[in-house]
Formats: sequence, structure tokens, C-alpha cells
Amino acid sequence: MTDTELVTVDGVWNFQYRYFAGETASRFFAELRDERRIVGRRCPGCQRVLVPARSWCDRCFLATTEWVAVGTEGVVEAFTVLTAAFPGLPEPPLAIAYVTLDGAGTALLNFVDGLDLADIDASAALLLDRPRVEVMFHDERHGRMTDFHFRLKD
Repeated sequence: MTDTELVTVDGVWNFQYRYFAGETASRFFAELRDERRIVGRRCPGCQRVLVPARSWCDRCFLATTEWVAVGTEGVVEAFTVLTAAFPGLPEPPLAIAYVTLDGAGTALLNFVDGLDLADIDASAALLLDRPRVEVMFHDERHGRMTDFHFRLKD
């Protein structure tokens, strides 16, 4: 190993964009907004239910065809606790987790509440135990991932 000085690179990302969801993701988002339901698509090869719904299986490279509603409860697979502020997000600290919902073959990312984030170490220890969570739909929905969040089960 050399004695090379470590470099930091300052930068700012601040840009507007428009996301074209396509047919499959558009239905996924409409189901969130209109039905308060999370749906995926089954791969005809590996039989996984891909959530969020995707047109193609990332494992088998096959087109997905069958729509499947998944459960509103699941297990935390991975998480992070944000302590720094990010534009467009609520004030920290925030817990964000990948959750595999009952009936799904892939994990879904969203915020987690029901934690005492005043004690980040205790919250992280709780999330490391892969607790069960439930989906909480917001009263006002817009067909976005922010139409719901996860809450720890009692």
C-alpha cells in the first residue's frame, strides 16, 4: 500500500426529472393509489413474485405475465438509519428498510416507523433482528412509493 493522500470530491446533485414508468410500473403505482394494494408479477421460470412489479425477471431474463397481490406484512431484510439531512426527505433521523412482504420473492424499500430513533443503537439492534413490519397506506395517495410506509409490528 502506498502513502497516497486520500481525496474527497465535492459535488451537488440538484436536478428535475420525469420518470416514464411504462405499462407494468404504471399499474403497480395505480394499485397503490387506487386499491391500497401492493402487487407484483410472477416469473414463469423461477416462480418468484417480483415486487415492485417488473416486466422482466432479473434472474431468468423471462417476461413476467401473471399479476399477484402480496401481503401487507413482511420481514426486514436490510436497513439503514439516516442521520444526515437530504433534500426532499423528512428531517433525520430516519429508518429505511428493504422488506420482503409475505408472498413476494424480492424486497421493497421504504421508510420504517415505530422505532425510538432517539436511541439509534437500540433501533439498529432491533432492526438487525429482522422484525416483522406492516404496510401503512397514507390517506392521501398519488401513485408513488411514498403512498405507504412500514411500521413495526407489536
